[in-house]
Order: sequence, then C-alpha cells, then structure tokens
Amino acid sequence: MDIYDISFIFSTFWVGPFWIAMLINPEKDKTKNLLKGPWFFLGPIVFWFILMIYNPQGLIDLASGSSNSNGFLEGLAIGMGTKAGISAIWAHMVAGDIFVTRWIWKKSIEIKANKWVTRISVFFGVMLMPVGLAIFTICNLNKGNNKIGQ
Repeated sequence: MDIYDISFIFSTFWVGPFWIAMLINPEKDKTKNLLKGPWFFLGPIVFWFILMIYNPQGLIDLASGSSNSNGFLEGLAIGMGTKAGISAIWAHMVAGDIFVTRWIWKKSIEIKANKWVTRISVFFGVMLMPVGLAIFTICNLNKGNNKIGQ
C-alpha cells in the first residue's frame, strides 16, 4: 500500500462520521456541533496538499494537459490516469460532496424539511451529489426561500 492508496482510503473514511451524523441524527445538537467548523471537509483537502507536496510532478502533469498535441482533454485524461492524479481528484470530489451535503443538511434543518427527504438528500449528497442536490431542490420548491447561496 502506497501513499496514494492511503490517501484514497483516508479521504473516503474521513467524511464518513460527518455523513452518518447528518443521515441518522440530522437534528441532534451533537450533529450540529460536529458540523460547525471546517473539519468535515478539511481532511481530504489536507491530504490533497500532502499528495501535491509529495509528488508535485502529478500536479504539473495535470496542469500541462493543455499543451498536449492531441488536445486539452486528452492531456487532462493522461494526467488524471496516474495514481497521483486520481488520488488528488478523489480527495477533491469527496471534499466537494461533503461540502454540498452539509449545505443540504443545514438548509433542510432551517426550512424544516421532511425528515425522509432530508435523509435521502443527504444520502445521495455524498454518494451522487448532483442527485442529492436535485432531490433536495425538487422536494423543497414550495418551502420558500431555499435558493442556493442563502
């Protein structure tokens, strides 16, 4: 097992306790306290930085995709096809998913959304974030001011 395998596992398991808390106990004070600070997404981001420091060539390869003679997407695919590339992308995706899921959870509490809609939205928020966001939005259209960014 190398640093990339460890990064993948760490990023995945880091968000688990936060996600489970939002899923099982969305309205508990313990969940609210757990999600107050930035800890829910910092783990994957820190590991992303560690990976970039450990292997800066991975980031250079990813960024230099624009100079690929076969086009930008081809170069990007080559950079993402490395262990460094996929590990960094995974950490980025996991951090983004839990960030949006926290927003879904927080807005659900604020607008007093149906508990099952909250749970389904939070479940899919981490598993398939666009699906979780769509479920939350569609099921809560009549709840008033639930615009993204508020």
